[in-house]
Amino acid sequence: MQNELLELQTQLSYQEDTIAQLNEVVTRQQKDIDRLKEAMAQLKKQFEEMVAEQLESQEELLPPHY
Repeated sequence: MQNELLELQTQLSYQEDTIAQLNEVVTRQQKDIDRLKEAMAQLKKQFEEMVAEQLESQEELLPPHY
């Protein structure tokens, strides 16, 4: 009975360690996802600004009769 209890305590200890490691990985991945979302939003904004500038410059080049 004592050996079984010791075995269960050992398994529990390993499981707790594994859960802590997995939590660190998930936390790090979420931070990466958040950074990537922010970078994507900035790139989208820059792209939209570039498109708007491009359209404005094209409108300026059109002859008056358009």
